[in-house]
Amino acid sequence: MVKHSAGNSNMMLGKWVMAGMLLACSTGAWAEASDKLWPVVKEAFFANRTIEEVPFIQLTGPRRAESGAQVPVTLTVNQSQSPAAIKNVYIIVDANPIQLAATYHLTELLGNLQLSTRIRMETDSFVRAIGETADGKLYMSTIQIRAAGGCGGSVDGDEAAIRAASGKIKLNVESPVKFGQATPATFIIKHPMYTGLQRDLVSQGFRPAFYIQKAAFTYNDQPVMSVDFGVGTSEDPYLRFDFTPAAPGTLEVQAEDNEGAKFSQQLDVKNAS
Repeated sequence: MVKHSAGNSNMMLGKWVMAGMLLACSTGAWAEASDKLWPVVKEAFFANRTIEEVPFIQLTGPRRAESGAQVPVTLTVNQSQSPAAIKNVYIIVDANPIQLAATYHLTELLGNLQLSTRIRMETDSFVRAIGETADGKLYMSTIQIRAAGGCGGSVDGDEAAIRAASGKIKLNVESPVKFGQATPATFIIKHPMYTGLQRDLVSQGFRPAFYIQKAAFTYNDQPVMSVDFGVGTSEDPYLRFDFTPAAPGTLEVQAEDNEGAKFSQQLDVKNAS
């Protein structure tokens, strides 16, 4: 039995790129979310493993998204209700060409996870949050979202200028901070998150995949959360999440794109009410 650990999510992404593209080509004619896709996706990602639908993991989003390129979703993990701590959460979009949108690696500093982000969706689909414990048990929450055109289509703009502007980070912690309690933090990084399936309006060729692939958050040098992003994450990746600072300190994020460029930002957290 193969179990996927926190250290191999990027390998997971690469492994199923071709399978995902083949799956999308074979099912692209379906206009509505179909549960027929899930057995194929599950076999690719979690072969022969049991996944249980549970209430302590909740994924929410719009019934119909205004834009398939920017679909807001919110993930909640109530660790106090789970039988064992959830260490990893995989966000999977059944009908996307590449189904794994992101993987979140959690720590105790997050407490009961409250996280909002934005994903891409190519067509109507089931979207799943699959939580994994340290011993490999899997739990799931599933929703349906109607959306279109978020992974392919055309892109324009000066690519050199877009690349030059990439990597600028905004990091914020909501005030006033109450140390020892859940505190909202917001992260935004400027980046086009090219999927590799988008055509340049001028050349009509495909722009190569270019995306933030990892972001790691620490507080006073202690891990808070790390994220393995895929091209199913929206342009200008956005995260809003709660963490629990015990005392004044420094929140830091280090990010890296798929071409090896690295970006970082720090924020001093001082004020207490």
